[in-house]
Amino acid sequence: MPSGLAALLDDIAMIAKVAAASLDDVAAAAGKAGSKAAGVVIDDTAVTPQYVTGFTPDRELPIIWRIAKGSFFNKLVIILPVALLLSLFLPWAVTPLLMLGGAYLCFEGAEKVWEKIVPHETENLAEQLAELTSSEHEQNMIKGAVRTDFILSAEIMAIALNEVKSLAETSIWLEAGTLAFVAVAITIAVYGVVGLIVKMDDIGLHMAGKENGASQAIGRFLVQGMPKLLTALSTVGTAAMLWVGGQIVVHGFGIHPAEFIGLHEGALAWVVDAALCGIAGLAIGAVIVLVHHMVAKRKAH
Repeated sequence: MPSGLAALLDDIAMIAKVAAASLDDVAAAAGKAGSKAAGVVIDDTAVTPQYVTGFTPDRELPIIWRIAKGSFFNKLVIILPVALLLSLFLPWAVTPLLMLGGAYLCFEGAEKVWEKIVPHETENLAEQLAELTSSEHEQNMIKGAVRTDFILSAEIMAIALNEVKSLAETSIWLEAGTLAFVAVAITIAVYGVVGLIVKMDDIGLHMAGKENGASQAIGRFLVQGMPKLLTALSTVGTAAMLWVGGQIVVHGFGIHPAEFIGLHEGALAWVVDAALCGIAGLAIGAVIVLVHHMVAKRKAH
């Protein structure tokens, strides 16, 4: 074999080894980052189904797909390059920007609480059906879901970037690769689970129509249980907005509520911190909702 060709093959083999090692580094870093962001990922999964509730079955998966595409765009096209640039040139700006996003989550959560406790004018069934089936309503729900996803995605990507930067050896390419890996994997996981949740009643109906007695029983259980699950997820999603939003703002000020009562580590510290941050999130959101409604009333007059 000519020496030039042998040298070329050696170079290719070396490049392949380096590439394989880099992929291993990305996968390892992404795994650590994903585990750190698990809480926010679960919140994202709990929040999203409420944006699909009320639509006809044939629109559920297309709406989830449109939200998922918006999530991919948020993470890969906007957040990833901005996060890398900020970490390089303006690292101090990351926390204030996340805190603004956290305040928006507090506002959204508090707004949903406000809608539950403040009486509204009731619409008749025909008006409700017309609203739910309108393209404008669908578009507004998708936009709202993508906005909320943007804040949660920014938090996930910030946690992932911070985890990668804590490694002994890192580079801009390792950081970019890890963020991209986390973005794709988490988006597929979140919206795959959301799709399964919202179609569970249809799966139940299909199983209830089977001749097998066990399938029928499981199918009936799914059909009867899904409305309760979606109602519970709506409540959990609102609580998640307040908790995550409050946590981002409170931790951004360097405050860790559980530490004030002597809890630093463990499950109890996590629960206490989450509860107190949720209360703080509700308070922050309530102030923003009050100001928002006052401004809206002035504009109306």
